[in-house]
Amino acid sequence: MTVLSHAKAVLAAAIAGVCFSSVAQAADPYPNKPIRLIVPFAAGGTTDIVARIVAEGLGRELGQAVVVENRGGGGGSIGADALVRSAPDGYTLGVATVSTMATNPATNPKNPYNPLKDFTPITNLVNVPNVLTVNPAVPAKSLAEFITLLKNNPGKYSYASSGAGGIGHLDGELFKSLTKTDMVHVPYRGSGPALNDVIAGQVNAQFDNLPSSMPHIQAGKLRALAVAAPKRLPALPDVPTFKEGGLPEMDNMAWYGLVAPAGTPQAVVDRVYDAAVKALKDPKIVQRLADGGSLVDGNTPAEYAAQIKRELELRQRIAKERNIVSTN
Repeated sequence: MTVLSHAKAVLAAAIAGVCFSSVAQAADPYPNKPIRLIVPFAAGGTTDIVARIVAEGLGRELGQAVVVENRGGGGGSIGADALVRSAPDGYTLGVATVSTMATNPATNPKNPYNPLKDFTPITNLVNVPNVLTVNPAVPAKSLAEFITLLKNNPGKYSYASSGAGGIGHLDGELFKSLTKTDMVHVPYRGSGPALNDVIAGQVNAQFDNLPSSMPHIQAGKLRALAVAAPKRLPALPDVPTFKEGGLPEMDNMAWYGLVAPAGTPQAVVDRVYDAAVKALKDPKIVQRLADGGSLVDGNTPAEYAAQIKRELELRQRIAKERNIVSTN
């Protein structure tokens, strides 16, 4: 072989190697690196609790670490918008809530994203009862006593929420309207900080999701007056539903789902969906979620998209009827 022929052969082999390497990289199955999971609320709240439990199982099924990143503020809109602005490649996912996908868009005319167009629904992870709690120092042992207390002391008591325009805010305003009472709304950057101040007695009450409140209820640091659920919960058998207390309109469950930015490839959506459903069938994960009051779902992407649409329409109607406007 001549020197020139040898050089051509070496060059051809090098080019072939580069091409093979590129093809191999392109063919690497998803995922081939850690995945970021944006939680649009501060650590310690229900969204964070559910996300961290599911992330563990999801990462195991996908074979990559799923790293939780808390991006609180704006009733969840800051974290949700961060997800919208992420690359639609499956390496940034987010937890969607009633607040981020329904109440915030329904109440904030400047909301930066469209919940029906800017996300790719994957699955609803869990449905969660809501609960009305008060600091034990509040002189009310039941829902009826609390309503009477508020009527006799308009504007004296306050309630905390995870953020203006969030589900806790909207539920609180609906409660005030239905009971013809008045409480001061105190918004926080997530359920966790709100809980801390209710426990400390700086705020009197909170409309929260059960998982984040449950440990404090069990420890006697909070008093549960009513749960928003179809029926009484085994974990709180002595706490009536809102319907039992004469407020059936308050019995709406919260939910926490998995979404990706719009435009995420269907193959990636299918891969994440399959992994999430498998994780949600793990008895240990189911039990950990149930211990906090969360009920496993795992519906299909199409079913979850329809669920988001229904919730948005419901919250838009309530916001309009109650004239609730938030600018976060």
